[in-house]
This record gives sequence, structure tokens and C-alpha cells, in this order.
Amino acid sequence: MYKYLKVALIVVGLVLMSNTVFAQPKTTTTTAAEAPAATVLDAGHFSIFFGGAFGAGLVILGAAMGIGKIGSSAVESMARQPEVAGQVQTAMIIAAALIEGATFFALIVCILKS
Repeated sequence: MYKYLKVALIVVGLVLMSNTVFAQPKTTTTTAAEAPAATVLDAGHFSIFFGGAFGAGLVILGAAMGIGKIGSSAVESMARQPEVAGQVQTAMIIAAALIEGATFFALIVCILKS
């Protein structure tokens, strides 16, 4: 069940983010009197902002799931073998730091693209 839910969420996310590819700026000419009205965001710009925000949300959810899985597995292995708890904790912290680094990079990309 969860496998199909994950695939469906990924497909929906990709469909929503594909709107940013087809977004084009307005090409109409405006006079000086119409200039303030031309600065209002149209649907193309909204989809660009929404795509960046949606991508950032997916990044945060993925990082949270990954770090949660690392933490639960580490605590379980420490409970089974308490004598290697220090090594497991070190490996867990290194893996969590790598996930956080990738998360920050992806968030920066999402912010710059929106």
C-alpha cells in the first residue's frame, strides 16, 4: 500500500513541477498607464513559485524520512548489541550529516529556481 502511495505522490509532484518548464512570460506590450497592472503575477509566474515551494517540501519530507530511518535503525541495533553502541552512534551521525548536506543543497536549488 505504501509503495503505491509513494509512487503516486512522486508522479503528482513531477506533474505539478512540470508546469514551470512550460511557463512563459507575458509578451504583450503595455503603455505607461497600464504599467502597474502588468506587474501583477500571472499564472505562469505562480506555477514557478509553487513548483519551487513544492520541491522544497518534498526535499524536507525525504530528509526527515531518511534521518528517521537512520535513527530508528541505530537505536534498534544499539539495543541488540550494546557493546558497539559508540561505533553505531558515530556512523549514524556521519550518515545524518551527509543527508543534511544533500538536503541543504537541494533546498538552495529550489530557492534559486523559484
